[in-house]
Amino acid sequence: MRTSARVAWVLACALVALWGGFALWFQIPAGVALRSGMIGIWVLAGVLAMRAGWTPSRHWRSVLLFAGMFGLMLGWWSTITPSQDRAWADDVAQPLRAAVHGQRLVVENVRDFTWRTESDYDIRWQRREYDLAQLQSADLILSYWMGPAIAHTLVSFGFADGRQLVFSLEIRKQRGESFSALGGFFRKFETVLVAADERDIVRVRSNVRGEDVYLYRIHGLSQPDLQELLRAYVSEGDALLRAPRFYNTLTSNCTTVAFELMRRIAPGLPLDYRLLLSGYLDRYAFDMGGLTPGTDFQRLRERGRITGRALQAGDSADFSRRIRQDIPGIPKGSTQ
Repeated sequence: MRTSARVAWVLACALVALWGGFALWFQIPAGVALRSGMIGIWVLAGVLAMRAGWTPSRHWRSVLLFAGMFGLMLGWWSTITPSQDRAWADDVAQPLRAAVHGQRLVVENVRDFTWRTESDYDIRWQRREYDLAQLQSADLILSYWMGPAIAHTLVSFGFADGRQLVFSLEIRKQRGESFSALGGFFRKFETVLVAADERDIVRVRSNVRGEDVYLYRIHGLSQPDLQELLRAYVSEGDALLRAPRFYNTLTSNCTTVAFELMRRIAPGLPLDYRLLLSGYLDRYAFDMGGLTPGTDFQRLRERGRITGRALQAGDSADFSRRIRQDIPGIPKGSTQ
């Protein structure tokens, strides 16, 4: 028991030292040398505290020193709060601002960039109106950017007039920043909900960034369900405007938020490891009966891979129709 207690103490100190080291690295606004020095002092204090718990002669001063430093660390950590006011990157500069008036949805800033490269693009934010009575479909889009287990999740709503409105929860990068999955655990990025045109937000992933993109028709949602789901996205955007929050790689990301919104209309959806390994979210949706019935999963996945079609469609006006060709559950020649 004594040995187990010592091992537990060492592990606890190691975890605290590791967490604090990463927190300092991602949050201290200083050069590499200064941050490295501060992390070195912090880790040294942690090592001394580990040694104090392991050796027969207790070095309580080392324990008290590390405990005091940990208390200061927690106090400093509590002062790091999310903001709406930073020098945001162009593609996440405008958060979702939308309102529903009866059956009319008004979105003040739908992103409709024209992308040539990741650094060469035309900025365009548009005000658009949609008739919710014409809402006909919802599609699940997965864009693979880091191996088969990790994908970015988007939901695209289709209207009778052929327009698609895509919602994507993303990190809100500042100018010059790039995404870090590790930094996402340490309050490095705020969260933003973006509303966009498919020719922008799908094409930039498939045609510009070289990601592999899959699209599936979501099955089993009635027209009132579709409206409720879309309204849930509008509500989520409004909540983020009122109270900004940090992105978290594990607990508050593009997939977990989409799942929570879907749970508003399907409360029985179970938790599953595939909500964390988002690259397998399509299989989870299939197992839950949420994709086109009567078609096996392998065929859905084969036909749902739209990367090649997106590359061929380019910036054509009928991009949304062309990427949906031959996808099970979608009428031929239609987006709906």
